[in-house]
Amino acid sequence: MGTRTGSRRNQQERTRATTAALVAAARELFVAEGFAGTSLGAICDRVGVTRGAFYHHFENKEQIFREVYAAEQKELGVVVRRAFLAERDPWDGLVAGSRAMLEASLEPAVRRITLVEAPGALGWTVMRGIQAGCKEQLRIGLALSVEAGCLPARPLDPMTSLLYGALCESALDIAGAEDPRAVLEDTTVQLEALLTGLAGRVGPGCAHS
Repeated sequence: MGTRTGSRRNQQERTRATTAALVAAARELFVAEGFAGTSLGAICDRVGVTRGAFYHHFENKEQIFREVYAAEQKELGVVVRRAFLAERDPWDGLVAGSRAMLEASLEPAVRRITLVEAPGALGWTVMRGIQAGCKEQLRIGLALSVEAGCLPARPLDPMTSLLYGALCESALDIAGAEDPRAVLEDTTVQLEALLTGLAGRVGPGCAHS
């Protein structure tokens, strides 16, 4: 019994290792060559597996790209959450988390995967489904800001959609700009003005800071 259990565990570990290696190799190629320019053969060659082994883990190139995109969104969520929690005040956390989301578009590999290749490879419906976790984090940040008195009580769902949509569109603008850093700084100023308007105040900063 113990031997059978150990063998099964080893097989599961090998499966996870191969899956991770395929995803890592696919990410590198998608960044370098784009989704259309990357072949399944190139992914397999980089890992040293056969096409049959690839199809044991993924149905097609679209599915492995989806895994790559989902991993990028998960990492973005970690970065945004860390920025939010680094601030003592929910308002400052909301600003910091929003800026962190925009700053992610400065990283060339992230920009290529999430902003350039994903719309064509996955389509907006699939992308929105994968982005749901990041959007929910924003909703939680807004809810905490309302609870702390940083923002007046308002319907959270439309407020979340409006702000998340603005952040996503701004990230696209930053990614496509000739001077992304300058556009980021300009966008951050407007972001704080937008949040100040949501709070119903005339100046930036939290009401009780």
